[in-house]
Amino acid sequence: MFTKKTIRDIEVENKRVLITVDFNVPVNDDGTVIDDYRIRQTIPTLTYLLGKNCSLVLIGHLGRPKSNDDPKTSFRHVAIRLSELLQKEVLFAEDCVGDKAKVVADHLQPGMVAVFENVRYHEGEEDNDPEFAKAIIDASGAEVFVQDGFGTAHRKYASYDAITTFGIPAVAGLLLEKEVDTITSVMEAPERPLMVVVGGAKISDKIEILQKFIEIADYVTVVGALANTFLLAEGHSVGTSLAEPNDVPLAKEILAKAHAKAIAGRFTFFVPRDVVVAKDISAEVETRIVDLSHNTWADIESYPKRPEEKAFSVADDEKILDIGPFSASHIAGAMKFAKTVIWNGTCGVTEVKGLAGAADPFAHGTKILVEAMIGDAGQQDHPFVVVGGGDTVSFVESQPGLREQLGHVSTGGGASLDLMAGKELPGVVVLEDNV
Repeated sequence: MFTKKTIRDIEVENKRVLITVDFNVPVNDDGTVIDDYRIRQTIPTLTYLLGKNCSLVLIGHLGRPKSNDDPKTSFRHVAIRLSELLQKEVLFAEDCVGDKAKVVADHLQPGMVAVFENVRYHEGEEDNDPEFAKAIIDASGAEVFVQDGFGTAHRKYASYDAITTFGIPAVAGLLLEKEVDTITSVMEAPERPLMVVVGGAKISDKIEILQKFIEIADYVTVVGALANTFLLAEGHSVGTSLAEPNDVPLAKEILAKAHAKAIAGRFTFFVPRDVVVAKDISAEVETRIVDLSHNTWADIESYPKRPEEKAFSVADDEKILDIGPFSASHIAGAMKFAKTVIWNGTCGVTEVKGLAGAADPFAHGTKILVEAMIGDAGQQDHPFVVVGGGDTVSFVESQPGLREQLGHVSTGGGASLDLMAGKELPGVVVLEDNV
């Protein structure tokens, strides 16, 4: 249960409301928003407040700007897309503090919306500078502060933390409430069996959450580049694959903990047993399956002869770019019995598109898992799936109609992982308690 006050718990009628949002979305070189999922998820909060005759000022960041004249990181791009989604004019201020911001805010009437420029154009944002936070409040004329940017709520930045210290009510938006409620419920009281699919690159970034998942889940599998380091720990060659040799001791520690739990009770920790490799990451490259352990595919392809060593080992000049069909089928089979699935990380390099509409060469493993998640047409008993992580969400959004078939697609990567690991989120802790 969410323990902080939300916009439903306070009087907001006719108020000027300052809202922190996570509109850190990908944009083209011309500024067109490529994926507006995070923007769309905040619409219920904005609609509720506009229905209360509020005037709204939105603040947030886009990218990691090196200077305040980088046109690709201007918040103007999200203001344009937000205007299209709300089907109403959205004013834009060329700064988030000072006269440029104040002039725009002063033009706001009840029911109007303004977007201030990227807060990361100022060093005070990441420094959690209270003077910078106060300057935003003064420029906006805010009477209420609303935190609805879940994706960066794990950071102690000025627009999340310091901004709540100046006496105006500080409460959560509907998106923040939904994110925290859903993720907390899945971690604390999931319907079992609970299955976890974890990808990424560095074990050091996932060590806490992997430890947590081993404690609470019934089945955990590592995929993507994260799995490569576990393969190194098991003694396999990974060629030129993305991996972290320095993290091999961590991988061995996790494998030992998982093995101990498996001996003590019903638990599975699965590392891919076959992989798809290629010498380069492109749609034209030749791929092959490497059978790392059981050698089933290698035996079949070479029968009646014994397979050559290359059939079950990754060559020095090859990269692992997807899990193989045996591993995908094994994970998908287990998923058929799961009631809850936490999915953080695709199985392969899903952004590489096939030629002339052909199947994406390194997305087969991910698509097999997705089919298991959503079940057959008309099937009612597929698992409740919580999706987190930037690459995973991007893949889901690239598949028409997929998001609607999954339980909860989070807007946060690091924030969702921190919350799953049991950490307090600075952007949530500072909000008013609902007592």
